[in-house]
Amino acid sequence: MHADAFVDRFQALDRLLVDHQDLWRPRPFVELQLPWEATYPELAAWLRARSLADAEAVHTAPHTLAAPEPFRSLAHVARALTQVAELAGSVLHPPPARQDVAVPGRKWQQIEAFGSKLSFRQPVQRWVDWCAGKGHLARRLAQPQAPALCLEVDEALVGTGAQLSQKVRAQVSHRQADVLHPLPAAYLGSLDTPVALHACGDLHRQLLRVTADRECRQLALVPCCYDRSVATHYQPLSAIAQASSLQLEREDLRLPLCETVTGGQRVRRDRDLSMARRLGFDLLQRQVTQRDDYLNTPPLPVHWLRQPFAAFAQELARLKGLELPRDVDWPHWEAQGFQRLAQVRNLELVRGLFRRPLELWLVLDQALFLQQRGYAVQLGTFCSAELTPRNLMLLAEKPTLA
Repeated sequence: MHADAFVDRFQALDRLLVDHQDLWRPRPFVELQLPWEATYPELAAWLRARSLADAEAVHTAPHTLAAPEPFRSLAHVARALTQVAELAGSVLHPPPARQDVAVPGRKWQQIEAFGSKLSFRQPVQRWVDWCAGKGHLARRLAQPQAPALCLEVDEALVGTGAQLSQKVRAQVSHRQADVLHPLPAAYLGSLDTPVALHACGDLHRQLLRVTADRECRQLALVPCCYDRSVATHYQPLSAIAQASSLQLEREDLRLPLCETVTGGQRVRRDRDLSMARRLGFDLLQRQVTQRDDYLNTPPLPVHWLRQPFAAFAQELARLKGLELPRDVDWPHWEAQGFQRLAQVRNLELVRGLFRRPLELWLVLDQALFLQQRGYAVQLGTFCSAELTPRNLMLLAEKPTLA
């Protein structure tokens, strides 16, 4: 996306999100009846009549669904406002032999895609891998003329990363550091180029602030997990976002993350079974307590899914201090859970229309912040959504002095 369009696009997305909060804020998983269903009864009835398989078929592309209005109109607007071009590619030096051995396949593909978009006007002097983990990204980018420094809070990962870097003789050093606290000047300076692939919440927001404060010459960031924050409400970075009437809670920030494209058949089956059982238990507990409120329950180990529904529900009841009747019709409530899961997944397609608009709103806030701090900024995708739905990337660079 061209930098001149950032403000116009942000304001259009802001209007869409503000004007339709009644559609994307309510969560079908916790509310039996959504407020907007009374306003759009035809759409609600149409969605509720669909199967779980119907919902799964369009989960990653809800805009393709020919649902009753206002669904189709909103889908068209949301789709138009979230068109973002792929960033221009650059030539990435070949990787050292066997460097990808310790990296899962999908992660390695993401690293390759990320590295192929790192086109800066000024030569990189040193990469700083922010929240580096084992340093896979740093090892892929490092060269003799552009070494890398990895910053990671987990000492075990620091040690493992150092061993891997030494093994392939990469120009990479590893340091234990909590990036949410003040960093030594030697860890990040004005001549450095910090990079972060899928840095979460407060970690990527801290990166933006520290980069600007220390006037780093360049930055490459792919943000992720916008809800990972100690604050209960989102704290906008840019002046234009701070002026918006849109107030986002932590739960709202989870919306962009509701899209899933990974996971095998068994993973999806276990996910569906867990959700259906939780929903069945929720319907049961509402009847038992005579309270029409969702009861938040802790996660149970996966092996509990291999137990009968009765054992699963009784364990949840025990954990929540809820006494269940002895004559519970377990097959009935289990069936109700699966029926409700189908309705939930289909009703969530309305929220799905706003996943990408909200994510782009958040990333544009970051881009506008960097612009305010004197950076030339590019925003685009670095890979396909099939490789990762979190594919929005920011490139920022201080203009060269004449």
